[in-house]
Amino acid sequence: MEPVVRELVDERRPRWDGDGPRPVRLHLWSRGEVAEGEAVVLVSHGTGGSAWQMTWAAEPLAEAGFLAAAVDHHGNNAVDGYLPEGFAFWWERALDLSFVLDVLSAERDVKAVGALGFSLGGYTAAALAGARIDMAAYERLLDGSLELEPPPEFPDLADALRARLGELDHGRDVVPAGESYRDARIRAVFAICPALAEVVDPESLRGIDVPVAVRWAGADEICPEARRYADVVPAADGRCVGETVGHYAFLHSTEGAEPVRAAVAAEAVDFFRRRLGTEGEPVT
Repeated sequence: MEPVVRELVDERRPRWDGDGPRPVRLHLWSRGEVAEGEAVVLVSHGTGGSAWQMTWAAEPLAEAGFLAAAVDHHGNNAVDGYLPEGFAFWWERALDLSFVLDVLSAERDVKAVGALGFSLGGYTAAALAGARIDMAAYERLLDGSLELEPPPEFPDLADALRARLGELDHGRDVVPAGESYRDARIRAVFAICPALAEVVDPESLRGIDVPVAVRWAGADEICPEARRYADVVPAADGRCVGETVGHYAFLHSTEGAEPVRAAVAAEAVDFFRRRLGTEGEPVT
C-alpha cells in the first residue's frame, strides 16, 4: 500500500533553516473513499526517523478502515536532515499533528481522531492528550544543570543548540516547553516506547482523561523509563512487549523484529477500533 504524500506548510510557524513557513510533509494511508466520515489516526515517528519508518503501523490501520496520517517532523527527520531545534523543541511536533488535523477536517468529514507514536512520537501523541514538559526540568536541561543522554542521532545536541540560540531566553526557549498542547479532538492515544518520561510533569499525566495504551520494550536502551507513562496515566492499558526487545525493533527498516511490530500493530488496530470505531459513532 503506497501512501499519498503531500507537501504542506504551516503559515503560523517559521521554518528553522531559512525564511518561510514551517514545512509539514504529510503521508496518508487509506484503503479508499469513506462515504460518511472517517476515523483518523495521527502518526508520529521517533527521533530522527520519518513517516516511512512508521509504515508497519500505518498500513494495518489503513487496512482496518482508518485514515492513517503521518508526518515528517521538520528538523527531526531523516529525509530532510537534522536541526538542533528539531531535537529540542519537542512540543512543535504536537502542533504539526494538530495542523494536519485542521487541514484534513477542512477537506473531509472527520468523525473521530486518535494519535499513535513511537519514542519521541510517543511523547507527541501523549502531548496531544495533555502531557506537558516540566518547565523547571527543561530549563535545567538547557542550562546544562540537568543531564539527559543526547539522542544517538545528534550526540552534540547541547552545543549545537547553544550555538544557534545564543544566550538562554526564558520566554522564547523555556516557557513554551511547559505549556499544554492538548487537542480536544483527540479521543485515544497509543504510545510505543514513549520518550521524555524523565522530564514530563507527572501531574499532567495524571490529568489525562482519554483512553491511553502504552507499550514498552524490556531491553529498551533509548527510553528505559517509558513504562512511567503507563504507571501514572489513569487506567492506562500498559504492557511490556518482550523482555529482550530493544528500542529500534519499532523501525520499519529493522530486520528480524517483524513479529513484534506486527503484534503491536494488531493491538493498536484493536485499541482504536474499540475507542474510535471504524463505522458509525465512536465506541466508548
